Amino acid sequence: MSPKLPLPDPFAAIPRVNLLYPFFSPIHSLPSLSALAASSASRTQGNGLGSGKARVNVSLYAKREDHGSPLACSGNKYRKLEYIIPDILSSAPRFGAGVAADEPAQIAPGSGSQSETGTAGKITTLVTEGAIQSNHTVQVASVASKLDLESVVLLHKGTGGGLSTSSDKVSFLRTGNVQICKLLGSDVRLLEKPAAPKTQDDLVDEVIADLKSRGKNPYWIPSGASLHPLGGLGYVRCAFEIAEQEREVLPSNTNPGTQEPQFDYIFVACGSGSTVGGLIAGFKLLEKQNPNRRPRRIIGILTSPTLRKSYHEERILRFARRAAGQIGLDPEADITMDNVHLDDRFAGERYGVLDGKTKECLALVAEREEVILDPVYTAKVARGMVAWVGEGEVERDVLARDSSAAQGQGHGQGQVNVNALFIHTGGQSALGAYADI
Repeated sequence: MSPKLPLPDPFAAIPRVNLLYPFFSPIHSLPSLSALAASSASRTQGNGLGSGKARVNVSLYAKREDHGSPLACSGNKYRKLEYIIPDILSSAPRFGAGVAADEPAQIAPGSGSQSETGTAGKITTLVTEGAIQSNHTVQVASVASKLDLESVVLLHKGTGGGLSTSSDKVSFLRTGNVQICKLLGSDVRLLEKPAAPKTQDDLVDEVIADLKSRGKNPYWIPSGASLHPLGGLGYVRCAFEIAEQEREVLPSNTNPGTQEPQFDYIFVACGSGSTVGGLIAGFKLLEKQNPNRRPRRIIGILTSPTLRKSYHEERILRFARRAAGQIGLDPEADITMDNVHLDDRFAGERYGVLDGKTKECLALVAEREEVILDPVYTAKVARGMVAWVGEGEVERDVLARDSSAAQGQGHGQGQVNVNALFIHTGGQSALGAYADI
């Protein structure tokens, strides 16, 4: 059982099945990366920003969600699944009826097979989808095995560019996360891009209909669990976990009159979106509890250029508001577009494609910090975070938002200390499929 957190009602009352270790996923400093970013910032900004301006010193940290659970290939999706499992195990699940079931839609009683005890509607099979090297599918397959359920994993060959740009397509289709899903006992199906007018959703509907025709009772979990109405709650909880860890991990303030240290910037991948949305809602709830603390800024690093940033911003706002309504916030009043900060400069050429600069960052973090990133998400986030610090963006943002920092007040010799947290969401198991690394 993971450690208890001081969660307020009604959030504390939402059912959850623990999948995590009996300790928080660790946070540790990234001293070499901090020094490199600071050195780059010095070259970019010179020795300061002018007379009367404060110099911003940024310390980088990593939260290791890849070390958060004893289940296979630990990563961020386990937190989401913790809040979905109670619905899966319910005698009358509210969600999971099909591809379009992203709103409350109770599965009809008796629609599935009879269990050994004669109870109609018991879920027998988890069904999910993703790109060929999807981390999400591994975690769903692992949860299915833990719950003694079957799982069907649908991997779309046409999603992103990982397969099409691979120098070893045969290995890309067999190794990495594909191999692990099979080891976990999942029924893995590689799907070709459908010919118009048929869509990927149509392919999923056909699989679900086929399972039902064979007496199965499937439960649909959308890609990344983001469209699932409970998908954002795991990272609401993670926000409270990070707040608890700040007291232990960050150095105590030595300057009288300054606030307790916290992670001022949190960098995290934005793929399907509910990890970012959950963090926004969670930290907003913490702000409401303690309005004297500085707002933390969550920076979502987009990992795919397929759709415009504005599309993702609207989606994140919707996810954050949905989570907000479940935890006692006023979705419209408490969560606005001002809380959504996405950066699309590091998405690369296509989803799942490791561009040259991101590949360099992956190697740099491995060599300097002994931290292994993944080629689809976390390498892009680390690159984005280093750029925000090294190119002076954090410094400019801090000074623009904080007048006392701009004047160098209360920070000791005109220096402002800022802490930035990189959330490592896992995914290294895909590395074996990327033959060029």
